[in-house]
Amino acid sequence: PGNCWAFKGHQGQAVIRFPARVYLSAITVQHITKDASPSGTISSAPKDIAVFVSLLGTSDGALALPGDKEETLLGMFSYNVEKDPMQTFPLKNMLLPRAFSQVKLLVKSNWGNPCYTCIYRVKVHGK
Repeated sequence: PGNCWAFKGHQGQAVIRFPARVYLSAITVQHITKDASPSGTISSAPKDIAVFVSLLGTSDGALALPGDKEETLLGMFSYNVEKDPMQTFPLKNMLLPRAFSQVKLLVKSNWGNPCYTCIYRVKVHGK
């Protein structure tokens, strides 16, 4: 506890840039358990999450900028605080069978904390 990426409120986003282009297959999100939380609650855990890739810059290897409008949704899922703290969700890259240089994780809501949302770990899977 305390070593998380926190952002104000219940919504936020992070863009993860890769050192090489990746054919994406899944994303893993991790939060602490209720037992590990000093307050005994994990209302700051993310709940509804969307994953996007930018279609700009995919052909020449250039990085697209966060906020580019040419984005494609690879998946929407809900992190469940009643399940394992590390949860893996498959992405729909088969609709776009190509490699990407970055991915955007958009947290749309959390489990009720009005002040902040925390993410402890994000893993991106692919080739």
